[in-house]
Order: sequence, then C-alpha cells, then structure tokens
Amino acid sequence: MTSSAQANDMANAIRSLSMDAVEKANSGHPGLPMGCADIATVLFTKVMKFDPADPWWPDRDRFILSAGHGSMLLYASLYLLGYEDMTIDQIRQFRQLGSKSAGHPEYHFAAGIETTTGPLGQGIANSVGFAIAEAKLAAEFGSELVDHMTWVLAGDGCLMEGISQEAISLAGHLKLSKLCVIWDNNNITIDGAVSNADSTDQIARFKACGWHTVEIDGHDQHAIEKALVAARASDRPTLVAARTTIGYGAPKKAGSHAVHGSPLGAEELKGAKEKLGITYPAFEIPAETLNAWRAAGTRSANVRGAWAGRPAAAPADRRAEFERRLKGELPANWAATIEAFKSKLVADKPKVASRKASQMALEVINKVLPETIGGSADLTGSNLTNTPETLPFTAADRTGRYMRYGIREHEMAAAMNGIALHKGFIPYGGTFLVFTDYARPAIRLSAIMEQKVIYVMTHDSIGLGEDGPTHQPVEHLSTLRAIPGLLVFRPADAVETLECWQLAIEADKPSILALSRQNLPALRTEPVAGNPSAKGAYVIAGDKDADAVIFATGSEVAIAVAALPLLAEKGISAKVVSVPSLELFAAQSDAYRAQVIGKPKAKVAVEAGIEMSWLRLLGDKGRFVGMHSFGASAPAEALYEHFGITPKAIVEAVMAQL
Repeated sequence: MTSSAQANDMANAIRSLSMDAVEKANSGHPGLPMGCADIATVLFTKVMKFDPADPWWPDRDRFILSAGHGSMLLYASLYLLGYEDMTIDQIRQFRQLGSKSAGHPEYHFAAGIETTTGPLGQGIANSVGFAIAEAKLAAEFGSELVDHMTWVLAGDGCLMEGISQEAISLAGHLKLSKLCVIWDNNNITIDGAVSNADSTDQIARFKACGWHTVEIDGHDQHAIEKALVAARASDRPTLVAARTTIGYGAPKKAGSHAVHGSPLGAEELKGAKEKLGITYPAFEIPAETLNAWRAAGTRSANVRGAWAGRPAAAPADRRAEFERRLKGELPANWAATIEAFKSKLVADKPKVASRKASQMALEVINKVLPETIGGSADLTGSNLTNTPETLPFTAADRTGRYMRYGIREHEMAAAMNGIALHKGFIPYGGTFLVFTDYARPAIRLSAIMEQKVIYVMTHDSIGLGEDGPTHQPVEHLSTLRAIPGLLVFRPADAVETLECWQLAIEADKPSILALSRQNLPALRTEPVAGNPSAKGAYVIAGDKDADAVIFATGSEVAIAVAALPLLAEKGISAKVVSVPSLELFAAQSDAYRAQVIGKPKAKVAVEAGIEMSWLRLLGDKGRFVGMHSFGASAPAEALYEHFGITPKAIVEAVMAQL
C-alpha cells in the first residue's frame, strides 16, 4: 500500500520532469502538469487498467488528455510507468524535432498516446467515440472480451469550446456509463481568470445533460481515488470536477495565468522545487520513487494475462472475427463482392443521384462488413446513409450500427475519429458538403492521425437547387483538397461511386465522398478490369490522341461528355477525363499522367466549384468552366445555365485556345 508521503513523492516526480522539460525546451505549458500531478498519480497507479508491456492490449482503459497543451503530464507518466517508447532521453528532447514528446500529444508517436489532442475540445469529443466503440464491441463480443473505461482530463478551455456541448449532450443522451471526464477546474486560461470570459455553472450544465457529477479537491489523493472508483460503477457518464491550483508549488506564479503557457524561469523553478521538497537534479528521479511508479505499471499484468486466454477459449469463428476486426483486415469475400455488384451496375445502367448510388453501394458493403458504423447529423433522408443492416445504436440497445448524431456535425466527425482510433470499426457519417465547415477541425485531425473515417457529404454543388447559396458548396472541394492526407472523391455515376467507396474502405486515411442531389446518367456502361478510379483520373470518353482534353468531376462529367459531339461538329477531336480524385491522380507516375493527358492543344476543367484545385493541371493557358461566385436559389437546371456550366461553354473554352 502506497503511503501518503510516497504518493506525494510520486506526484512530485511528474511535476519535476514537467518543469525540467519545459524549462530546457524554453517552450511549453508547465501549469497543468504541476496542478494535475495528483490526479494523474492516482489514475495511473491505482485506478486505470493498462499494461506498458503490452500497450495496445485491446481491453485496456483509454486515457485522453483533452487539454493537450499539458502534454508533459502524459509524457512524464508514460516514462515513469515504464512505457518503452518514452525514455528519459525523449523527455529531455521535449518539443524538439523528431522527438516522441511533441508539443501536443500525437497519435503514432508513442504507445500510450491514444489520440492527437491540442485543439481544445477535440479530446473530449473523441472520447464519446471511444465509449461508443467500447459499448458496441461489448454488445457484439461480450463483456468478457470487452469491458473497459475511457478517462478524459479536460480543462476550462475544452469546456468553453462549442464542440464540448455537442459531446457531453450526446454522451449523456446515450448513457455512456464507461466514460469519465476529469475537469481540471483551476479557473485560469491564458488571458487570466476564467471569470473574464465565462460564468457557466459547469456542474449544472453536465447534470442537465444527464451526467453524474462529483466535486473534489484535486490535490487530495484519497478523494480523487474515491471519485474515480465510483465512476466505474456509475450508470451514466461521470464528471469529476477537480478543484486544482495551476502551477501547484510555484512560489509566485501558482494560481495565475503566468504559469499556463510559459517556462517558470530559473528563479521560480528553483523556488518551486524547494517548496515541493524536490532535492534531486533535473531529469533524475530517485530510485525509490521510480521503482514505485514502475511497480504500479505492472498492476494490470495479471489481469491482461487472464484476459489473453479468453479469445483463445472462444469459439473459433467468433475469435477469428474478433481478431480480424481489431487488426482492421477486410474479409476474404470483400473484393469479389464489390466486383459482382459492379458488374450488376454496369449491366443495369441506373440513372440515379450519386447519393442514392452511395446508398446502393452501402447496402452491399454493410452486408459484407459488419464493422461499419454509419450515421448522419440529422440528415439521414437526404444523405441516404442508412441501410436495412444499420439499426440505431441507442442507450437501450448497443447492438445497433447507426448513430443518430443529431445536429452535431463537429461532434459527429470527432466521435468518428474516436471510433476509428478505438479499433474494431469503420465509421462513416453524413451531412451536406457545405457543412464540412462545421466539422473541419476534426476532419483535419482525421488526416493528421491517418484514420479510416469516411465522410459522406451530399448535396455537393449548385445542383442541390432551391436551397440557395447558404447550402450550395462552392469553395469546399478546393479547401478540402488542400488538407494533406485527405482523399476527396467526387464520383460521376453509380459505378464510380461504388469504386470510390471501395477505395475509401481500403485506404489507410480519411476520405470525403462528395455526392450529388440530382440524378446522373450512367457513363460507365462497359465492363472494365480493375478499378479505374484508383488512378484518380482516366479517359472516360473521346479520342485517345485528342486535340482537346476536358477534365471533369461528379455531375459535370456528363456535361463534358455532352460537349464531345459539339466539338466533333467543328472538326475538333476531344476526350473527357473523369477525375474522381485529384489526390490519387497526383500520386500516379509521370508516365501514367502523360498517357491520360496526352499532348493537347487545349485544356479545360469543368467543376461546379471554384478553380483553385485545377490550376496545376490547366497551367497558364487552360480554361476553367465552373463557379466564380456564390450560387443562387433556383432549380438546378436553371442554375447550371445561369452560371455557364454547359456543353456550349466548354466548346467556347476549347475554341478560345485553338
């Protein structure tokens, strides 16, 4: 049993390493690690279930540092617990190029970092997805294989961010009882006291959203342990409001914004160590204290060992499915299933909106992939993201595969990140393409973390019609394509839509599927080997060695194809290149790109968005047919004519270059 003196020494080890690392880097946030060291000590040494010897153990508890600026709290704890990735040299290299101890916690950098945080509110929003995934996986495979908590440490800034309300209201509604948020209630932000900008009664707020709440002294380790143990037994998500002093121990700066985001400085650092009773040199932890931490790191080794035998004891088919899901492997019949449905689409030649084609694809995908979790931000009937297999996931029924996210686009995206990070599922969710603006920070984090999250974004252009410019995306395709590591797909017909879904499922990164509201003609009407969309662009119609090349995406591919006979009447040979993914086309070899583009005398790009994405392909002389302003409220056909996105305009753009 840990004595109070030893427990205090263990907390001071976190404080010491955090102060030293920030001071050496001359950059960072020492206040949170100093203020939350007691919380971390109790959580990691007495309450959480994990094993540094097997850091990705599927049934471990998850810890999310939503207040990611306090990253040294996590790095110091990982080192002290004995995680192999986080050595004392990594602590010394805090915030340096190539170090695992980056300025904010980054997924992939080191075991024990469950998600990338830093943008405030994202961690608490991710945690809802983690808790959903745990509950759903337990419903499928049983609590003997899946039974773990998600713990979050969040600060005042996290709770001020709007996404936190989306997160806590959804978690409360779903009664995600294995979620516990510890609020570092220190009443300080970078600008000073929280009261400068906010007077929310956070306890009342969480209670109103259906959470269990408890208030404690965040420096009383006994009270911390009691509250965290109780959270495990709650039938609702739990908020532990821990009153702390930011920069605890700093003689002059404790409790002030001066210790939030800057090194203490030599004099204050010396004074803090004296006040805390830290007498050992920088980056050195006394053997007795380090040994106590390392022993705590082994607490769950026997629990993990006992768990390891359970999958082996399960029926072979259940064990194989559980392991396949956690590894992220697709079933053996995946490729054949997709090819069979593609052949059917080629034969049937459906004239449907690509959002409907997406639903048709999902009806096949959701049968063969039980790991998909669908959803929509209250636009199911428009996004068409549901299928017969996707019954709702609710507080009363965890077996469902469909999330009713409500009008919470940002939380939907962040929760899907959490679901993907947890492992065992492929999340997809829908809203209108224009509303990616609400979700962009989480979409960006999907890309940074390279997570397989699929965004089904319908109503992708002025083609949505009468809802007008507030709902018509114009700049969105280009701005989404500007995010590194994000695949943006805009399919032209039902066959391309299926191919893009296949690529999104197989990719090790996030994808956007930009889909039309209006019906699109079948363009891929002949069988073709492989998946042409995987190359990003290919010739879909016209002469191979043409004088004019017309690049187009989505609903504008058919418009481009309609321009071919008009050009032929003028004696101009032309070809249409469908470009379902500019990112994939850019990744192809020079030889392939040259083969597709050829040596045309004229280049035209056609897309019902802005020109920005197309400048590289068009060069200085190419012409763009698309949007140069916001849209308008009118039927789709009238809008295309009004904004000049027509076969005639394409012909004129070609002629102007010849």
